Amino acid sequence: MNHQSEKINHILEALPYLIKYSGKTIVIKYGGAAMVEEELKASFAEDIVLLKYLGINPVVVHGGGPEINSLIKSLNLNTQFIRGHRVTDEATMEVVEMVLTGKVNKQIVSLIQEKGGKPVGLSGKDGSLAIAEKYLMEVEGEDGKTQKIDLGLVGEITSVDPNIILTLQREGFIPIISPVAMSKEGQTLNINADTMAGAIAQALHADKLILLTDTPGILIDGQLVTGLKKVDIHTYIKTGQISGGMIPKVECCLGAIDSGVKRAHIIDGRVPHSVLIEILTNQGIGSLIEQG
Repeated sequence: MNHQSEKINHILEALPYLIKYSGKTIVIKYGGAAMVEEELKASFAEDIVLLKYLGINPVVVHGGGPEINSLIKSLNLNTQFIRGHRVTDEATMEVVEMVLTGKVNKQIVSLIQEKGGKPVGLSGKDGSLAIAEKYLMEVEGEDGKTQKIDLGLVGEITSVDPNIILTLQREGFIPIISPVAMSKEGQTLNINADTMAGAIAQALHADKLILLTDTPGILIDGQLVTGLKKVDIHTYIKTGQISGGMIPKVECCLGAIDSGVKRAHIIDGRVPHSVLIEILTNQGIGSLIEQG
């Protein structure tokens, strides 16, 4: 097969997926190496712009932990983590919002705009997109009793109003969302980016939720598992084969699926064009979680 024919075959491979996802919404959580390395940043932006031009509606929710840590360190602010969750006081929350909404969000907007897209930066506070309440983390004490730990201005989402996203989509814009929300009392709260992406995917009845990570996907005994049902996930968590930081990611995926999102994926954001590979090829990339 010559090089030209091979190119055509790749395009034809994508055709059924273009038909399948035309007009559909795909929510992508953007984080990790894909937000740091220049080649990966460029390829991600190209993926998002191409999806939009192909008639698919991408919605991007991003993190920004390393940038937050860097500024907190330079300002000599104390920061504490409990089981992977940042304890967020008022001074830290100011830094979190400034970095996520004021810096990182606009960097992503600029990158996608450079590639020909029409991105609009938002936070969960805009248009009452995400309403949250304070999150009290439950942990089991040495006495076996459950205790609730106050993490400060850390929130969990109670409701999502997707109207601002739908309005932007109708006008051809690409929403880029930072994981900051507001409580009913007007308090600004820091939200886990995976959780934010999952909640927005649910509210939009998205066809796919894709989480970009710095791992090949879900590894069981060191091997990548490409297809998982809900029952498999629960079993692997009980046996400890899914543990640590992967647990909140898979729980986020399960929550989305329970609420009507058709498929959730945990993919390797260190692979250039990983989003397009997942959406438009037969083999895909990473781990798929679906109903069952």
